[in-house]
Formats: sequence, structure tokens, C-alpha cells
Amino acid sequence: MKAPTKQAERHVEAVAAALNVMDCFLLHPAMGIKQIMDTTGYTRNRVMRLTGTLLHKKYLIFNESEGTFVPGPKIMALGKVFEQHRGITILARPILRKIALTTGESVSLYVREGFERVVLAREEGTQEIRYNVAEGQRMDLHAGAGGKVLLAFAPPEVFDAFLAKAKAEKRTTRTITDKKKLAQELDRIRRQGVAVSTGERVSDACAIAAPVFDSEGNAVCALGIAGPVSRFTADIRKSHQKLIMQEAANLSAQLGFRPDRKQSPVTYK
Repeated sequence: MKAPTKQAERHVEAVAAALNVMDCFLLHPAMGIKQIMDTTGYTRNRVMRLTGTLLHKKYLIFNESEGTFVPGPKIMALGKVFEQHRGITILARPILRKIALTTGESVSLYVREGFERVVLAREEGTQEIRYNVAEGQRMDLHAGAGGKVLLAFAPPEVFDAFLAKAKAEKRTTRTITDKKKLAQELDRIRRQGVAVSTGERVSDACAIAAPVFDSEGNAVCALGIAGPVSRFTADIRKSHQKLIMQEAANLSAQLGFRPDRKQSPVTYK
């Protein structure tokens, strides 16, 4: 096995010290300056600097009445992201395998991170020629069915900010770049609950994707199938679309989503 490089073994001392402070709260849920000093061995000045930075970044909050620090909202948010995505992955694996075996095509679960979609989970199809992406791979939101589903159900401000930052060189001849036309397509995706794309990210690939909702009615990921255009005939597309929507609804139900739950309308100006 190849030995780790020197670069991989390096660490930033200040970051390590801040993480050591956060590790203190694994022992006690609330700690004062003196307790953190005793636990870490750091001086008062160093603890003050570190806790001040962590307060500013919302990794800690300070209880003035008791003079103690407690883990802040950023820690809770990161924990929820981990639990949510890990839970979704565990629930999604059997569904991805089922779709891949049923259709022979590759199936992916995508989540939105900023202005990109990320492959959270992946199941390869059984066909010799397959649409290939890897878990962890990042792609633009505006190109392809999976990305458009995530963009369609994202808050309006995400759409506006995305257009302002989108890089023209990442667009293909089949990708919609006009704001009005893209907004119209996203509106259609929300109404139909599914997106279909052909040659938007890869010229000879067709993709179909549907949103997956959590118990609060938020679209937390997109379930998508993709393969060569030549295999996605009109009848096959119709069959795959029905299956993807059905299994996306199945995964949503496992996450606690109720179809009768009212969702706030999303509109783009």
C-alpha cells in the first residue's frame, strides 16, 4: 500500500486546537473557560481566542447566566445533514438496486450542495454500455434531469443566485440558458413531478428524475435513471418515468412524507 504523502500528514495547528475545544463537549454538554483550560491544557488567552472564533462561526453559543459555552446551531445543522443523508442512503440502496435490475440502466440519488448536484448513492445497471458517473461526483444544476429537479424545488433565491454565478462554458447546445425559458421548464417540472432530459450534460445520454421529499415536505434529493438515447425509446421513457416517480414516492413515504401535505408554491420572477 502506498504510504501517505507528507502533505496528507500535515495539519493546521489552529484548526486542530479549535477541534480539540469542540471535543471537550463530548465529555460535558456545557463548559466554562476554566473547564476547557483544564481539559485541553491550553492557556486562558488561547481558549478565549478559540472560543471567540467558534462563537463567531456559530459552532458555540455562550450562556451568560451560567457563564458556560454549549454547542451551537452550526453543529446541530451539520449533524442533521449527516443523519439525513446517511439515513436516506441506507433507505435508498435497495430501491436503487431494484430499479437497476428491473431496467438494466444505472440509477443515482442526487443532493444539492450550493450550486451543484452531488451523486450521493449509485447503482450500476446490467447493460454493457452504461451511463457512468461516480458517487461523490459533482455536476451543474441546470444541465440534466437530476439537477433540474433539485433546482426546480429549491428556494427562488437559489435560482437567481445560480444564474448569476453559472459559467457559460459548462453549458451544452441543448442546455437552456435563457432565464425565462429555464424558469418555465422548472415550473413544468414542479407541476409534473418529473424531469426528462436528452443530451444536456452528455450528448448521447437520456435521463429521467423525480424529487424525494422529507416529512416537512422539502425536496431533499432527486432519484434519477440514465442511459444511452438509443435505448430510451418513447415507450421505454414512459415506463421508466412511471417507475422512477413510483419509487421516488416510495422513498419519500419512508422519510415520512405525506402526499396530502400542502407545500408552499415556488415562483420565479
